Amino acid sequence: EQVSDITESAMRGEMDFQSSLRKRVNLLAGLSSDVLNKVYQDKLKLNPGAERMVTELRKKDIKTALVSGGFTYFSERLQQRLQLDFQLANQLEIVNNCLTGNVLGPIVDSRRKRIYLDEICQQLNINPTQSIAIGDGANDLEMLSRAGLGVAFQAKPVLQRKADAALNFSGLEAVLDFINLV
Repeated sequence: EQVSDITESAMRGEMDFQSSLRKRVNLLAGLSSDVLNKVYQDKLKLNPGAERMVTELRKKDIKTALVSGGFTYFSERLQQRLQLDFQLANQLEIVNNCLTGNVLGPIVDSRRKRIYLDEICQQLNINPTQSIAIGDGANDLEMLSRAGLGVAFQAKPVLQRKADAALNFSGLEAVLDFINLV
């Protein structure tokens, strides 16, 4: 419950993402890393329309990335499952099959997401204005503002106010309509 409360507060932009992530991860210290698989199997659900969107984008040879303030344990599995081209997330420190309560490496905050978008675009030899970014919380603000089209998907009000478009009543497959317009 504490982790959920801190997460919601950060997504609304009420607290700094880096400090909120550190607080949340610290609450996990001492848990067996086996809990991550249980969460992946039992709790992690794709957003409606995600699989269809990714499948259709792949057919058009459009590259996809999962850029998350969550954890690599999940993003790497989703990358493989959905055949995504890129992924970036936070890495939990695990020692002797236990979560230590620490994050390894730089935290994937709003700034890091924007930088990663730029890195992907540079690698693909495209301008960031040729990209679409989709997000749901304050941690996505910089990435969405950098992309050519920033889409708020069932997002917190702070992101909806600044996004180019908002999807509140459809699945992610609705993003395909934006691509067909280009």
